[in-house]
Amino acid sequence: MFYVGLDLGQKQDHSAIAIVEDEWRGEGLTVRHVERVPLGTKYPAVVERVRRVAQSRELRGECALAVDATGVGTPVVDMLRGAQTGCPITEVTITSGEKETQRAGSGYGQQAWSVPKRDLMAALQVALERGELKIAKALREAGVLVEELVDLRMTVRKSGRIRVGADGYGEHDDLAIALALAVWLARRPKPRLNSFNGGGRLPGR
Repeated sequence: MFYVGLDLGQKQDHSAIAIVEDEWRGEGLTVRHVERVPLGTKYPAVVERVRRVAQSRELRGECALAVDATGVGTPVVDMLRGAQTGCPITEVTITSGEKETQRAGSGYGQQAWSVPKRDLMAALQVALERGELKIAKALREAGVLVEELVDLRMTVRKSGRIRVGADGYGEHDDLAIALALAVWLARRPKPRLNSFNGGGRLPGR
């Protein structure tokens, strides 16, 4: 089973995709793929890239997708639903709030979640520290991802709000957020999916 996290960037931020595989029967996850989509890529092209990933031989019928629906995210979520990715899509709004809440999604009968960024990042860090999340040795972008994870910081602003992220400390946090979304989704109750026994590699860029 594969879990895909999509962080949607804007003009100065990359969109990012992260994929984790639950190959340890719920006891741990392995990061199989991360990528930054080139700056300036239009959202329809991002959607097409995600569709290609989801329809690869390895993921087809064995994936679920969590999408950052913060800001410009909701229209892109609608585009993804219309793209026939084959993955159940969970809409996630990343907040500065105190607790996770469920709400109605942008599509008919769809559910969505509001999740504090602090909780997303804390869960990611805990999974890494406990050895419940491992980075595949052959991961091409492993170095970039590790740099982001090392640079993650939690700061308290004068207003009392907690800010979590790598940006501002020398690195962006787009890969880390995409990975945190994938891990968050993997830890949730599993959706029912069509069984598929496939092989192959993730599609190239």
